[in-house]
Amino acid sequence: MQKPNNINSAEFKKMMNDFEGFQNPGTRGSKDGVKSHQGEGINFDMIPEELEAYLNEFVVEQKKAVEILATKICTHFNRMKLEKYGKLKRPIIGNIKNNILMIGPTGVGKTFMVKLIADKIGVPFVKADATKFTETGYVGGDVEDLVRDLVHAADGNIAAAEYGIIYIDEIDKIASASNSRGPDVSRTGVQRNLLKLMEEAEVNLRTPHDLASQMEAAMQAQKTGKVEKKVINTRNILFIVSGAFAGLERIIEKRRNISGIGFNTGVKEKKDYNVDLFRSVRTEDFMTYGFESEFIGRLPVIAVLDQLDENGLYKILKNENSSVILGKTMDFAAYDIDLEFSDEALFEIAKMAHLEKTGARGLSSVLEKILVKFEKKLPSTAVRKLFVDDNVLNNPEHVLTKLVNESVFLSFSENFKKNHNIDIDFTETAEDILRELALENSLSVEKHLENVFENYQHGLHLLNADNFKVDEECAKNPEKYLNEFIRKTREEKKEI
Repeated sequence: MQKPNNINSAEFKKMMNDFEGFQNPGTRGSKDGVKSHQGEGINFDMIPEELEAYLNEFVVEQKKAVEILATKICTHFNRMKLEKYGKLKRPIIGNIKNNILMIGPTGVGKTFMVKLIADKIGVPFVKADATKFTETGYVGGDVEDLVRDLVHAADGNIAAAEYGIIYIDEIDKIASASNSRGPDVSRTGVQRNLLKLMEEAEVNLRTPHDLASQMEAAMQAQKTGKVEKKVINTRNILFIVSGAFAGLERIIEKRRNISGIGFNTGVKEKKDYNVDLFRSVRTEDFMTYGFESEFIGRLPVIAVLDQLDENGLYKILKNENSSVILGKTMDFAAYDIDLEFSDEALFEIAKMAHLEKTGARGLSSVLEKILVKFEKKLPSTAVRKLFVDDNVLNNPEHVLTKLVNESVFLSFSENFKKNHNIDIDFTETAEDILRELALENSLSVEKHLENVFENYQHGLHLLNADNFKVDEECAKNPEKYLNEFIRKTREEKKEI
């Protein structure tokens, strides 16, 4: 056992000696203990159309998949509730849960939908990639760790965790390799280990390699004279798996004799994702792909997601609950900058994202490329609003430079108002002239403004002025203009 970094050698040695004593059957107590359960476990009261309506507020272009997920997940939890609290005429032997297999290309919202569902119904939820697991767990992760993570997500409430959701992405990556010689032991081993969990298994929450749980057991044995057995049953845990399943379409085509024969067997162009073809998938296709029949048999519900085109991506951006736009808006709001988009700009962003071939993920990628320089520069300026239109998309450098230049005058106006309680404004022509004069004098615009308008507040206070506009004539000779302005204003008052 490896020594923890925060414990010195003497303390670790003593701790292990004590621990070994606790593991002695003679000191552990006469009984192994009992299973630990707490909490009510399940408290579900939702119907399919209610969950479907909720998902449709966030998810676009996935009507069929949403319908399947909402229906089968509600049925699963309502049935679990019936089995626990209802009065069944007779128990069901060999019951198969509504575990779900989702098929869809990257970026269509598979993970997003499952997270939304878990959040809405309020059950513990964990997600993992199938690629992290190995059969033994020594090199990669152990599949039983998923169940332990579920207990952790439930804040240690085992009863609640027993009605949680485990979501495994990239499940297609554990299909055995069809071109390998002999059985692919590692991947089929992971399938079989997962199969046990998807059916019904009891997972020990205390593992030999988990020092914290073993020390907890040791302390409990010292205090009570026995070790309480902590296990979790997976019978009611819902498993949802997903993957892109690249190459599965060719297996389906071969089975359905869609592949060309005779004179039409030339090289074909690569087709886009064919959702109708995937919806005709059978168990035998998955077996040919590299899955055990028993494993696929424990995933009776199949939901095939549609690929997102330009219009679908645009609808995601237009959705008021879009995490893409809301997230980017919050990025700028962190610097007190309002971020808005024109409809034309959103559609152009959708078109650019579609070229990325990564689905909705491409939206975030495109937005970052467009706005990262604005996000870096604008917080250092007085700019408090960025409106993203076609001009920003086509000429980002020009727009950013213009905003930064304008912000110099905005910042000067804000400081002038703060220090002297006078609103001072600049016309566009005046701003251009002042920038040119600053360049001629080898000064920054900020320094030039400070120099030429250094004493303006005194003259304006003499006139009790609370606002002043700097135009072209003023910008050319600010001091002369102010003197003339004061003289004219006083003469006008005398005439009155």
